Amino acid sequence: MKILMFGWEFPPHISGGLGTACFGLTNGLAQHGVEVLFVVPKTFGDEDQTSVRLLNASDVTLDFRQHSSREFWDKISFVEINSRIVPYASPEEFYSIMEKKQKTGQETSGSIYSRKYDFEGGYGPNLFEEVNRYAIVATKLARDQNFDLIHAHDWLTYPAGIAAKEASGKPLIIHIHATEYDRSGEAGLNHAVYHLEKQGFEAADCIIAVSNLTRNTLIRHYGIEPSKIEVVHNAVIPNTKDQVEAKKHFKDKIVTFLGRVTFQKGPDYFVEAAARILEKDKNVRFVMAGSGDMLPRVIRRVAELRIADRFHFTGFLKGDDVERMFSLSDVYVMPSVSEPFGISPLEAMRSNVPVVISKQSGVAEILKHALTVDFWDIDAMADAIHGLLHYNALSKMFMKYGKSEVDNLKWENAAFKVKHVYEQFLNK
Repeated sequence: MKILMFGWEFPPHISGGLGTACFGLTNGLAQHGVEVLFVVPKTFGDEDQTSVRLLNASDVTLDFRQHSSREFWDKISFVEINSRIVPYASPEEFYSIMEKKQKTGQETSGSIYSRKYDFEGGYGPNLFEEVNRYAIVATKLARDQNFDLIHAHDWLTYPAGIAAKEASGKPLIIHIHATEYDRSGEAGLNHAVYHLEKQGFEAADCIIAVSNLTRNTLIRHYGIEPSKIEVVHNAVIPNTKDQVEAKKHFKDKIVTFLGRVTFQKGPDYFVEAAARILEKDKNVRFVMAGSGDMLPRVIRRVAELRIADRFHFTGFLKGDDVERMFSLSDVYVMPSVSEPFGISPLEAMRSNVPVVISKQSGVAEILKHALTVDFWDIDAMADAIHGLLHYNALSKMFMKYGKSEVDNLKWENAAFKVKHVYEQFLNK
């Protein structure tokens, strides 16, 4: 079985959970004998291709003298906007690109009829343009490659998946890791992204949602037929390296938030809970590891509450720095307002850190050894964190059984369920 899979990022060049999930899934599928051709806008040469063959969209030559390329281009709804969407990652990349463009007057659009397009592969100001060109490349790949089925991850790749389906006639599986409702809420909805998502959901032969929470979002907000949606929960990649240790040079306990500092992740609730805890216990430090559009607002609120001497802002962390942060942490908190799944609590538990997570997260559907609270219930969140900091028996129990629970959440098992979804369509 050979799958043509479209993604937007792949480790080690990632900005969030999407790339990590794609890496885990492709490794799991390889263990079940599924061959994956994984397409990304841009490769860097240091990706782990042990279990997957990476195809670099920037290497694909397009010839617009060919009827198929012209025909698809005519069908594309090209959105010429400088998008401020940063769907999975730190906005620093976006701001640095914009700053460079403003200083140099550099054009980022290029010629639409060039034979090759050098994708930035990130989340820059011409994101919609790259999404559409990626779809043209998908048409070419769908005609040139041999495969049985198409699998596309999140809205950035949906036009590519649809284009590949139209070019090849093969079934299309759409995999949802987050929706625009999760990222922005109804009030801040980006309608261009919503339109692309809905278009992808309707074109798909089957949809894989990472949680029942996401499944219900699709039914309620996108009007998708329930029978079309399969739920396959994510997993966590086993840590095969020696555990990275960092030495703590003080006795204070550390409570960590690690993720994008955006509406979806609920960083403001973390700050309010921290203030409640510090009213009773001054010997606690709080770390916000991440970046995002809410960071200035969060910093101002920390200053207003007069708890800045107890707060540390690290910026975006990845790789060994994440492991070091977990090794320093006594409690990990994920207070997400709407989290389709949430891999970071699993990574924390894998590192022997007890976790507090919101009930509004997909991962809460499968974890037994995590404390769950409503994201908006600041007092309950503070109580849960305080309990894990001060009751050693409670903390040790969650550390012991939490790690054991997470060690059994394997991508091999998630991939087995995904393969079963594939087989349903191939057998038809």
